[in-house]
Amino acid sequence: MTTPAQGLHPHVLTSLGLAITAGEYPPGSVLRTDELAERFEVSRTVVREVVRVLETMHLVESRRRVGVIVLPTERWNVYDPQVIRWRLAGADRPRQLRSLTVLRSAIEPVAAGLAALNATPEQCRELTEQALGMVATSRGRQLEAYLVHDVAFHRVVLDASGNEMFARLGDVVAEVLTGRTRHQVMFEDPDPAAVTLHVQVAEAVRERNVARAEELTREIAFGALKELDVLAP
Repeated sequence: MTTPAQGLHPHVLTSLGLAITAGEYPPGSVLRTDELAERFEVSRTVVREVVRVLETMHLVESRRRVGVIVLPTERWNVYDPQVIRWRLAGADRPRQLRSLTVLRSAIEPVAAGLAALNATPEQCRELTEQALGMVATSRGRQLEAYLVHDVAFHRVVLDASGNEMFARLGDVVAEVLTGRTRHQVMFEDPDPAAVTLHVQVAEAVRERNVARAEELTREIAFGALKELDVLAP
């Protein structure tokens, strides 16, 4: 059963997370538990729970006799999906999208090449199904439906690589793709060339063509960077 305090926790966490990542509390700012409890009209217990979560993300640090200190950006866990979501919701969105898309361009082509070596028959089928789902939802302004298949496609590629470190980036890539859609950094319909490339990646993985899987996935990533030049300069 959800208690009132538990219901308030996500609201306070999101509000503080958004404020910190947006720079409303600059690094070195001191957050007082009593003041936060009063501001959000919650108990100090709820505030302490929220602070513990923010500490796991390295956004803040509790210091005795001082309070809760906001940490500098270089200390943040920038791979935490929730931190990514908060940063994409703020004014720093274009830079964040570019940074994360560059990361994808470095990781995903290698993952696709490994997937061509290691993917199971089930993963090959799943990759093809998701690519065809992207084709089916790529017209008629169905971006939310398209997003479901897009996220699933890239998760399969990372998982099928057989590299556990790549697989753990699935949530990061999901947040990037979701952020682009929810914050309207997408064309009304996906680029047909990009959709076709996803289908071709699925084919290359199924055919165990390592070089082609890498090359095609690199084209997808570079295409995403070019879209950002137009939509989020």
